[in-house]
Amino acid sequence: MSIAMNLRHSAWIVVLLLVGSETPLLAIKPCRIEIVEKSNGWPVPLVELTTTHGVCFVSDNAGVIAFDLPELLATETWFHVRGHGYSVPPDVFSYRGVRLRPQPGATLTVEVQRQLPAKRLGRITGGGLFSECQKLGTELDWRDQGILGCDSVQTALHDGRLHWGWGDTTLPQHPLGRFHTIGATTEPQPLQTFEPPIRLRYDYVVDETQTPRNIAVMPGDGPTWLGGYVSLPNREGQPQLVATYSKIVPPLAVYEIGFCTWDETSANFEPTNVLWRRSDATPDPPTVPHGHSTRWTDPAGGDWVLFGDPFPTLKIPATYEALLDRSQWQSITPQTTVATRAGESEKQVRPHRGSIAWNEYRKKWVAIFTQHGGQTSLLGEIWYAEADTPTGPWTDAVHVVTHDDYTFYNPKLHPEFTAPGSAMLLFEATYTKTFSGTKQGTPRHNYNQILYRLDLQDIATTE
Repeated sequence: MSIAMNLRHSAWIVVLLLVGSETPLLAIKPCRIEIVEKSNGWPVPLVELTTTHGVCFVSDNAGVIAFDLPELLATETWFHVRGHGYSVPPDVFSYRGVRLRPQPGATLTVEVQRQLPAKRLGRITGGGLFSECQKLGTELDWRDQGILGCDSVQTALHDGRLHWGWGDTTLPQHPLGRFHTIGATTEPQPLQTFEPPIRLRYDYVVDETQTPRNIAVMPGDGPTWLGGYVSLPNREGQPQLVATYSKIVPPLAVYEIGFCTWDETSANFEPTNVLWRRSDATPDPPTVPHGHSTRWTDPAGGDWVLFGDPFPTLKIPATYEALLDRSQWQSITPQTTVATRAGESEKQVRPHRGSIAWNEYRKKWVAIFTQHGGQTSLLGEIWYAEADTPTGPWTDAVHVVTHDDYTFYNPKLHPEFTAPGSAMLLFEATYTKTFSGTKQGTPRHNYNQILYRLDLQDIATTE
């Protein structure tokens, strides 16, 4: 028998021995691990289970992990648990984790306790939203939509649809993706349920390959970022969707700001006018519509649109022509800190960015914002506050979401998701390692939008 034949014969013996062993190493069927909230049994997305040799698994939108490590199947295994606001009690050595014995084809459950009021519903952008389930043969009807990550969101109700825009976007095809804002539309109330797992599908503006495309290519070098989405009637009564654009050059310098208006025919934002261009005479940008917009009728019956991030810095009569006429703009000085509600660990919170809305259930204006310089992360802590008017004073801030050494910036409220008078407040923000101490981003989740639900009756009971 030749040496080659001997080697092939030996290899087959190894394979046969492995197949016949008690723990086969071929065609492994994963173990299904379900992460659920202890108080209500809801699935919990974005919970990390990490083995003692550093292999990390992350629960998908259904709170599921497909565990498939050959070396640990049928072996008692310790998993460190990291849940960004969801946790398990520490052991005697202060480790927070669980011991499981994963078996091929078995289902195991890990209960985690929520530490703050807001409930994580799941990721609403990116790829692999149900990747772990699909490895296990479920959620096979779900299809991702061609992007892997995207930055901060803008929305506006316009002509019966909810228009969406996102900043820099990651695609599968190349490290350089889209840098002039991508867009989509949905129904004003795009979700049928507010319990996980959630499934939010967009009608993206796409190119000939059905890939989401740029919708705001403005003249000049560098990316185009949009802010201040607003739909306002013109003098003929026709709604006009307008955004403030910024042109960016490295590292993150703005050199031009202007307005752009949505064109239904081309499905693009087209330049309307330039508000500021950097020069020796005008080195600093003026106050312009930015952040997020909200409508407000003042006590005298005046109809205004307010712009701010989170709190208003401008109020403008709510017409398209007034928006384009800078002589009609009125500046507002926002407060820089918010006093916290009794019982919170901090007395004053410094807002970074966020958004506000009228809330019929509370009969108050409500705000969701990221804290600048939080205890566990620079820009990862989310707070809720209230006011009698949209210009404040904003008080009684409550800590509602935490992200351990991770960023969760530019939160956006979605009052349109629920019926008027609902006690549920929905908001999203961008989950990213940028501006945090974390070096390795969470697989699939990094640089994507995550939706949370805050039940306001829970906030009310803390008064």
